Amino acid sequence: QAQLVESGGGLAQTGGSLRLNCTTSGLAFSDHAMAWFRQASGKEREIVAFISRDSVAPYYSSPYYSLSVKGRFTITRDNAKNTASLQMKNLSPEDTAVYYCAARQSGGGSIYPQDYAYWGQGTQVTVSS
Repeated sequence: QAQLVESGGGLAQTGGSLRLNCTTSGLAFSDHAMAWFRQASGKEREIVAFISRDSVAPYYSSPYYSLSVKGRFTITRDNAKNTASLQMKNLSPEDTAVYYCAARQSGGGSIYPQDYAYWGQGTQVTVSS
């Protein structure tokens, strides 16, 4: 049974940094594109970033970032350790949300939550002003 476990959330100040990690088990990690979504209170879940399953062709594609985080967040993956990470810098209160890790059995990622079969339980990120 596939399991995704997020860690690294918490409280940060405006302009600060946090690193989220997603540790997976029970799935063929290297066969899955990985993504981070977030859901703020009262809002719909939205894509933050996704990364393709490989770093080389034919399944490689440049990581995707939503406009709101581009230039501040970096998504990475380590296929040897079955983990994905999200480095977040220059945080703002608008980044406050529950952050979810998701896996999609495909070469490429998607911006749509329904395209991901596996999800973590989420980790809270709170940015104070």
